Amino acid sequence: MPTAAKTLSIVIPVYNERQTIQAVIGRVKAARSFKLKKEIILVDDGSKDGTVAQLKKIGRADPSLKIFFHKVNQGKGAALKTGFKHATGDIILIQDADLEYNPDEYELLLEPIIHGQADVVYGSRLMTNRPHRVLYYWHSVGNSFITWVSNAFTNLNLTDMETCYKVFKKEILVEILPHLRSKRFGFEPEFTARVAHLRPARQIYEVGISYAGRTYEEGKKIGWKDGVEAIWTIIKFNLFR
Repeated sequence: MPTAAKTLSIVIPVYNERQTIQAVIGRVKAARSFKLKKEIILVDDGSKDGTVAQLKKIGRADPSLKIFFHKVNQGKGAALKTGFKHATGDIILIQDADLEYNPDEYELLLEPIIHGQADVVYGSRLMTNRPHRVLYYWHSVGNSFITWVSNAFTNLNLTDMETCYKVFKKEILVEILPHLRSKRFGFEPEFTARVAHLRPARQIYEVGISYAGRTYEEGKKIGWKDGVEAIWTIIKFNLFR
């Protein structure tokens, strides 16, 4: 059955994104979303590059935005959890603040939920013919390996577990939010482990998306230590929940 959803909550974790945050907000506002009302939630995770002052200025100009601030950096997972606590929408969508992911593809991501097929949708950077910026080979190998390990534990056949674009019904958030523990990039495998354990009652879909990755010189933050954390998180939340 088609969903009766009316509001889309877009949660945007932010850390040192002074160069892109204004553009991200503009593109999120302009993105088509099956006429769902948008609730835009930004959580600054202790930025030190002037992003905080910029967000405060943006917030004064647009009171419809929900903007929250962490005094110190805690990690992407912590910022998302703060945003989730303030999300009131029927559907939740995670958006990074760095323009690597394209808000113009919201309807592509939302379609399986809107049509009543899915409860959770992953936006895959790998199962697609959409445009991709060509960057790091070993980074892509690492992502594929981590996804493979995650799939081995969850028995899912995802192609891109580490993707930012995860879209899910509010009921999913209600079920897993009290249990989320990861504060950094371990959020991705933890979320996946917890969603996988909701099957067969909950349906998971994956759709192909474009990807305009950044270099480390341009501000990319994830590194090999986060990959090690991801492997431990997969083991921890699949075997010792």
